[in-house]
Amino acid sequence: MLKNFWYAVEFSDRVTTKPARITVLGQYLALYRTPRGRVVALSDLCVHRGAALSGGSTAGENIVCPYHGWEFEPGGACTKIPANQPGRGIPNKARVDSYPVQERYGFVWVFMGDLPEAERPPIPVWPEFDNLVENGGKFRAVTGEFLWKANYERILENGCDIAHAPFVHGGAFGNPQKPEVPEYELEMPDEWSAFATVSLHPPRSKGLWSLVNRNNADLANRPPVVTSAGWMLPNMIKLHVRLPIGELIIYDTNIPVDETTTLVKWVALRTFFTGTWANRNAVQRVLKIFYQDAEVVNNVRPELLPFDLGAELHVKSDLIAVHYRRRRQELAERGWMLSDADRITGDVPRREATVIPSPARRENPELARAWVHKAKGDHPTVVESQRIGLKRITEEEGADAAAGAEAQAGPTSSANTKEQA
Repeated sequence: MLKNFWYAVEFSDRVTTKPARITVLGQYLALYRTPRGRVVALSDLCVHRGAALSGGSTAGENIVCPYHGWEFEPGGACTKIPANQPGRGIPNKARVDSYPVQERYGFVWVFMGDLPEAERPPIPVWPEFDNLVENGGKFRAVTGEFLWKANYERILENGCDIAHAPFVHGGAFGNPQKPEVPEYELEMPDEWSAFATVSLHPPRSKGLWSLVNRNNADLANRPPVVTSAGWMLPNMIKLHVRLPIGELIIYDTNIPVDETTTLVKWVALRTFFTGTWANRNAVQRVLKIFYQDAEVVNNVRPELLPFDLGAELHVKSDLIAVHYRRRRQELAERGWMLSDADRITGDVPRREATVIPSPARRENPELARAWVHKAKGDHPTVVESQRIGLKRITEEEGADAAAGAEAQAGPTSSANTKEQA
């Protein structure tokens, strides 16, 4: 899982003044909207006794902990401790992480990391949202969500994988009669995304969408469908299908709940059948695709993408997936990867909480020690623990060996050894 990116975590119209819990990158967030309309995202973990802030209420701009009534302002600082006697101050450590928030394209986006604003990767551009039917444009949008029991990167690769369509989606938009994938070149508009565009020959549609190819029942006479599929870091898929009667565009934001659970919030935009009467059919078609994919992807092993490119066999049609894996490796080398290595050894996870660090930790050096909950990665990881353990064992064995040598050599030799050291 990747930190230091913007994540679309919820539909904007679902966020109200009543706090709600969401989970992203294995971390709970308390999400709420202030009376002025601002969306706030805080670590859902009170520093006092670990209660979930999302189970509380709001008081003006603040969120109120349900356990002891502590209030936290949108920036994360505690402003009220009801149990305190009059005149008693609030400890500097009484604060929780607050994450930057933006609203765009009908989603709430939360920046999960501590990078300064100037260094943050951008929110991807979804230009179709400037051209919606309700604003006089040509795109009609429908939205939905789908829960997978799979790693988000496996889902990301699946969404960009053109070669699976004839076998997983045969009869829908994959054509078993034409499984070949034309060679393609990667389109990389920036360092955060990559796309592949090919011409495909889908089978004749059924139901309402059969009108799309009603004059071309014969596959040989049917015009090819230009299809573009690609990924946008950290977790998004864009599918753009240019049908004979219009365009279909689907954006998937694959939210990593944890390493093996993914909540997809999606939006599908079309330029045909733009009346609201067709919305239900459009939603059903998207969900059918997800159900078909989930039957396969939920059972892929290993559950997580290997870092070693040689651990799975790649062919020419996998070019876009291979590029993603290489890009992910570069980001891991920057230290942006959260994974099993960040889990604490022994029984510590049940005794001590860690959170993804927010920008305030980096931007305010005077608050360096003002955090109760340590940042993920501040504790020894499994690998680091092993390294520390081996070093300790080596040092102890070395000390024992030295002590044995001193005992055999006698006091004079021991003194000489210390002088030489």
